[in-house]
Formats: sequence, structure tokens, C-alpha cells
Amino acid sequence: MYKRINRAHARMMGSKYAPHLCGNVYFYAVEEGTEVFVEIWGLPLYQPATDKNAPISPFGFHVHEVGLCQGKDSDSPFTSAKGHYNPDDQPHGNHAGDLPVLFSNNGYARMSFFTDKFRVKDIIDRSVIIHQNPDDFRTQPAGDSGTRIACGIIKAM
Repeated sequence: MYKRINRAHARMMGSKYAPHLCGNVYFYAVEEGTEVFVEIWGLPLYQPATDKNAPISPFGFHVHEVGLCQGKDSDSPFTSAKGHYNPDDQPHGNHAGDLPVLFSNNGYARMSFFTDKFRVKDIIDRSVIIHQNPDDFRTQPAGDSGTRIACGIIKAM
């Protein structure tokens, strides 16, 4: 018998670039889409852009294709999660997995938002990734949001 999936959760873990990062992302089925609730601790503190480096924060935030969070200690962590979740082959900025950036307050971020780009059942066993830099929502294919600093696998609740 078919079981309706109304809720999902991803427990976030940091990479070597944010080793103390932890938190949760919850997904709730609501009429016409999904409500997302995020609470994260241990984000790197803001650093302004320089001639050589992008700013650290606000943080790019996406649902990625694959639910694997391998390589947390590598120089390119969590590449096992592959690219953004994009079932309709849209340009970046309109991927189903493109989520609002996370704004940190002394390492803490909390937000809630609605999306109609996916249902909870569509993202089970995919991953959530937090990137070190802000997403510009235009650079193809992924918004130039930099190193992956955290990952969590989305599981049904």
C-alpha cells in the first residue's frame, strides 16, 4: 500500500571548513508545496569579499541530487551529492533545488520559507548542502556559491 510522505528531515554535519557546524532542516507537506524550516549553528563568521576571495556569508543553500555526504575532510567535501536537484532541466536560479541563502547571526541561522518547486516525496534520499559563499542565482550551472561546508541526507519522518 502507498504511504504518503508528509515530513522529512536532514541532520546537517559540517566539513573541515566548518567542523562545528550542526543543525536541522525540516520539510513539511503543505497545500500546493513544501514548507521548509532551517536551524543551523556553527556557521563561519562573515568575511567581506577581497580582490582574491568571494565573501564568506550569506551562505548558498540547495537541495542536491544524491543523498551522499562523503568526503567531509577532503579539500572538495561532499561532491558525492552531485549537482543541484533539477528535475525539469531549468537554468540555475530556477532549479527545484535552489533555495534562499542563509544569513548568519554570529554563526546561527534560522529561517522558514515555502516552495512550490518540489513535494516532500520528491526529495527523499537526496541531500541538502550549505556552501561557503553566497549564491548569485545567475552563474551557470550552480550559482558560484563555492566550497560545500555542510551536508545532510533527507530522510522521511
